[in-house]
Amino acid sequence: MKEYDVASLDTFGAKTQLRVGDASYEIFKINKVDGHERLPYSLKILLENLLRTEDGANITADHIRQLGGWDAAADPSVEIQFTPARVLMQDFTGVPCVVDLATMREAVRDLGGDPTKVNPLAPAELVIDHSVIADLFGREDAFERNVELEYERNKERYQFLRWGQTAFNEFKVVPPGTGIVHQVNIEYLARTIMERGGQAYPDTVVGTDSHTTMVNGLGVLGWGVGGIEAEAAMLGQPVSMLIPRVVGFKLNGEMPAGTTATDLVLTITEMLREHGVVGKFVEFYGPGVSAVPLANRATIGNMSPEYGSTVAIFPIDDETIRYLELTGRDAQQVALVEAYAKEQGLWHDPAAEPDYSERLELDLSTIEPSLAGPKRPQDRVPLGNAKTLFRSVLTNYVADDSADAGEGGAEGVADNAPTTAMSPADQASAESFPASDAPANDQSSAADKPHSLVTAAVGAGGRASNPIRVTGSDGTEFELDHGAVVIAAITSCTNTSNPQVMIGAALLARNAVEKGLTRKPWVKTTLAPGSKVVMDYYERAGLTPYLNKLGFNLVGYGCTTCIGNSGPLPEEISAGINENDLAAVSVLSGNRNFEGRINPDVKMNYLASPPLVVAYALAGTMDIDLANEPLGADTEGNPVFLRDIWPGNAEIQDVIASALGATGFGEAYADVFAGDERWQSLPTPTGDTFAWAGDSTYVRKPPYFEGMAQEPSPVVDIAGARVLAKLGDSVTTDHISPAGAIKADSPAGRYLAEHGVPRHEFNSYGSRRGNHEVMIRGTFANIRLRNQLVPGIEGGFTVNHLTGEQTSIYDASVAYAEAGLPLVILAGKEYGSGSSRDWAAKGTMLLGVRAVIAESYERIHRSNLIGMGVLPLQYPAGVTAESLGLTGTETFTISGVTALNDGDIPRTVKVSTDTGVEFDAVVRIDTPGEADYYRHGGILQYVLRRMIAA
Repeated sequence: MKEYDVASLDTFGAKTQLRVGDASYEIFKINKVDGHERLPYSLKILLENLLRTEDGANITADHIRQLGGWDAAADPSVEIQFTPARVLMQDFTGVPCVVDLATMREAVRDLGGDPTKVNPLAPAELVIDHSVIADLFGREDAFERNVELEYERNKERYQFLRWGQTAFNEFKVVPPGTGIVHQVNIEYLARTIMERGGQAYPDTVVGTDSHTTMVNGLGVLGWGVGGIEAEAAMLGQPVSMLIPRVVGFKLNGEMPAGTTATDLVLTITEMLREHGVVGKFVEFYGPGVSAVPLANRATIGNMSPEYGSTVAIFPIDDETIRYLELTGRDAQQVALVEAYAKEQGLWHDPAAEPDYSERLELDLSTIEPSLAGPKRPQDRVPLGNAKTLFRSVLTNYVADDSADAGEGGAEGVADNAPTTAMSPADQASAESFPASDAPANDQSSAADKPHSLVTAAVGAGGRASNPIRVTGSDGTEFELDHGAVVIAAITSCTNTSNPQVMIGAALLARNAVEKGLTRKPWVKTTLAPGSKVVMDYYERAGLTPYLNKLGFNLVGYGCTTCIGNSGPLPEEISAGINENDLAAVSVLSGNRNFEGRINPDVKMNYLASPPLVVAYALAGTMDIDLANEPLGADTEGNPVFLRDIWPGNAEIQDVIASALGATGFGEAYADVFAGDERWQSLPTPTGDTFAWAGDSTYVRKPPYFEGMAQEPSPVVDIAGARVLAKLGDSVTTDHISPAGAIKADSPAGRYLAEHGVPRHEFNSYGSRRGNHEVMIRGTFANIRLRNQLVPGIEGGFTVNHLTGEQTSIYDASVAYAEAGLPLVILAGKEYGSGSSRDWAAKGTMLLGVRAVIAESYERIHRSNLIGMGVLPLQYPAGVTAESLGLTGTETFTISGVTALNDGDIPRTVKVSTDTGVEFDAVVRIDTPGEADYYRHGGILQYVLRRMIAA
């Protein structure tokens, strides 16, 4: 394999030199292509990419002309090959990538090739951030103990990654305890403009996490792909894509006081979900862009998967340069970014109106405080309506005879509490924290208000009358009820990269402590920043003690709660919830709140800004109007409202100015790849190929290349297929892919027990992604999965049609495999939305699923299915499984797939059942490149065969 160096044919004479200071760089001028000046920022980056990688075969002059002549109004139809500058991984998704690369080395050797030629050809960087679990919290040693537990649980994985770091060229690992991958990316790894081999070109990236789009805020074009697609990119394969539609999102005005980046991003998420941007590029432009700080831009970019776009990008401007300087980037690098952007027409012009396929507009002054929940990030809840809307959905989570959400609220609280005039101090506070339009302020003391809405025991008339009483580990007694906030977590890259909201949370904590407020004893409070820089500026500002006082002690530098690593609740809390089937709540500053994701004891999950996370920890319940009801009482018994402790924007900015600087970033990233003593002392395996341990339950050699010949077998039709699962709308990759804790009585738990792993060492699915035996047993095993073949039952269960018995999805798949029967999945709309989990596709394939028939797909999961040799089919427009009368008990035949052997992509294939149902399913193989992957049985097999042929 050749080095990562593509010599362009330069048909357009675009190659020239750019001088910056004393250095000169080769660049490819996009103004040599007709039509460049009207292109959106993101397509200009793609245009440069094609100019620089033009090879006359995969990337031709016609491709470049077609991009220059892009028709904004047309549906995507022109395929191009995009060559990302680098690949970014986190450890959950990155470990399988390295496992597959190690396996490819052996496959190359077995087929007569040189295994050492299998290396990343583009820079590949992996950040270990998904493995820390918030086991301990609310104590000074929480961070240290959680890291110790992390190393104990993940020693095998970390040794494997250490081997990969030494065995593969162009592969670097950021060790545990450093930060969250996306925050490390924007603060350190991202270049904005790459300099490599004497060339300068835009930094572009694909990542094995859907929130790779966070770097869009820095002007970097990048998005999440499946691990299998990322592996191909590392090995020099361009990403096959259609020139997308681009949605221009014009920003005007400035945000009002008292609102945060979280409020902005939840509003944008709601707008874009409603508009429909799946598979499209979103690009922000207009005069309001300059009023959006870089950290806010990153927050907006981060949420791109939640509103479904491929990217959500901001152009390069003065704010970009300020951020690069703030984060300690080299002066020459910063100068290159500015000079290159201006030379190439990539510098933002607030007055420019590029061509866009669609347009949206937002006046930033209309933003209001918000949350999102209780189960989807696009379901925005204005803070002033949060209590009312919580009550309105509560009955979806509790038995009908135990729910009384119509009136009363917390027991002992009068709905029409007395009103008092607002003091001048209150009026000043209200300017920075706007109140809702709800009625009068409730001035009663929180001490008089048990947090009781709906209890497990309901008295006469259906009114709440017997709250659940729990005794804490310290002997304190308290009441638990529906709506109790049992997790309040400042976590995830979405917000912890943003100093405004992080400082805001700490100042609110300080103000609360000074008023004498404390968190409620049933709330598990955790602080998991995205990088060490956060704790540095907290210390400089003297704010850490206040967070600690409220239980927001540092628990780790990692994703924790947002990915399900929230850790267990205290035993007495967990028991109280489960024994009484309470609808408990989590509030987190994350980006994901899907059902079953955060914690198995929690039914309702709300996304909120870090300051609101602190506020709900103080309140302890969702059944509160934070704008008009007190959080508690001060030391003199006076009610304290949220507006009394909400910090003003000026104070936040003053603290940022005094505590945040390039020095802190420089210190945090001074030796970022070296790791601490724990990392450095790990025994590191050696050798060009990995020595697989036969007894390992963490890292095992996968079966993808077993028996693989140098030439692929012809594609065949699918006959005699049975339905493994029949699913509804919005089934996410969280429902499909194994994640979270491994239950003892699950197929994966039984596997580990059979291999001598004690229950307390099961760890999480994410930590065992390098073991396909564990992962296949956890596929479709989410506790909230609803398979319509077993109505009324949640979890990874199905019907074995061979016996008619209910069983686990894994056990059924084994029975079907023994009988030689292929499998299909039936699904509704937005199948595979959520994170870009490669195991959602890998597990599907290993279970024996040959095809998925859905009403619509999320882009990444559809691509991943093809990458694993699974055929994605779509019902015709307006047709559903229900309208066809499909029950999932049928036997399916799919014919016409063999047309792929002729080099074509059939538009439809015939689907027929033994019950007489027939329809033409749309083939969702969208590009010739995807067709090649499917013909070879998957993307890795395709790459491996090309590698050997070369």
